[in-house]
Amino acid sequence: MNKFWSTLLAGAAGGLMTLGAAKLLEKPQVVNTTPEITSYARQANFGGAPVPFDFTKAAEKSMDAVVHIKASESKEAAIQRQRDQRSADPFQYFFGQRFQYEPQPRSGTGSGVIYTEDGYILTNNHVVEFADEFEVTLHDNREFKARLVGRDESTDMAVIKIDTKDLPAIEIGNSDDVKVGEWVLAVGNPFDLTSTVTAGIISAKARDIDIIKGGRAIESFIQTDAAVNPGNSGGALVDVDGRLIGINSAIATPTGVFAGYSFAIPVNLVKRIADDLIKYGTYKRPYLGVNIATMDSYVARELDIDYTQGVAVVEVADNQGSAAQAGILAKDVITKVNGKNVTSTSELMEYIGRSKVGETINVSVIRAGKAQVIPVRLKTRSDG
Repeated sequence: MNKFWSTLLAGAAGGLMTLGAAKLLEKPQVVNTTPEITSYARQANFGGAPVPFDFTKAAEKSMDAVVHIKASESKEAAIQRQRDQRSADPFQYFFGQRFQYEPQPRSGTGSGVIYTEDGYILTNNHVVEFADEFEVTLHDNREFKARLVGRDESTDMAVIKIDTKDLPAIEIGNSDDVKVGEWVLAVGNPFDLTSTVTAGIISAKARDIDIIKGGRAIESFIQTDAAVNPGNSGGALVDVDGRLIGINSAIATPTGVFAGYSFAIPVNLVKRIADDLIKYGTYKRPYLGVNIATMDSYVARELDIDYTQGVAVVEVADNQGSAAQAGILAKDVITKVNGKNVTSTSELMEYIGRSKVGETINVSVIRAGKAQVIPVRLKTRSDG
């Protein structure tokens, strides 16, 4: 009997070993996941339109329209700057001979976007404001001298011009239509690394970061987490179809380099300013003539009005302004402009800033709890 059980156990063990060896030697089953992975790498659908993750077409479409700008101060301009500084400084005025030195011309680099086929190029004011000599390098490495057409400090926009034709002008998008969470590309020349493309999403819209100094500044930036660094200024922010939706202008950083967020001037405002600079050499800005504040609980209490999301008119600052002449009053809450919702001062300033002088806009307000629409004919600050 013992011999029987010994034989049976040995047989079973042998069978198990054979089965184990067979499993070890069995050819692994290959699951072909390549089509699914490729599909997900190209697009994902979350209930809406497909979101492309292949940005090559958008990059190819936009890169040709983004240029490198070298801005320089001539020796003559540097000497004049030194004279101006000396006349403004009493110590320089009285002891100028002791502190005289050969002024060093300033220079810097940035980016620009080809706006028209005949050579008008968009960029930032801070890229060109100190300079009187400009050199533009296209994506195909052709170089051109450029001249300043016009610039506007209050919006940090400028236009320069090169004398050539048949340039690859960028396709213009609509910054009103873009939404938070959409993919975007930043195209420019950070650290003089030409034709650099980075990707991110729109993190916020109508952002005011108080970077443009002066009481008349218009800040209604598109915020994105696409990497932008020094040298990107004046470059393109484009959507996934390669259409321009903004001009990259600033970064939020404690170190001087990208730290997570960058800011672009929305293209609907850019177009308005650029067209004026090209036509007049200056930006003809509409003047509403009010002091305003974004509505919140504190503002509602201070003005003793019911809370309504929008922009509160704290004071009608100028009796000759567009608002005063149209009949807008202090404590009115502006909720819409031409039917578009307004929820912050930056949104309102953008809407007014991209309107034309002489144009009549419809301003929706809440006054003493009642809604009404007030037609406002826009004028400049200097108009009588």
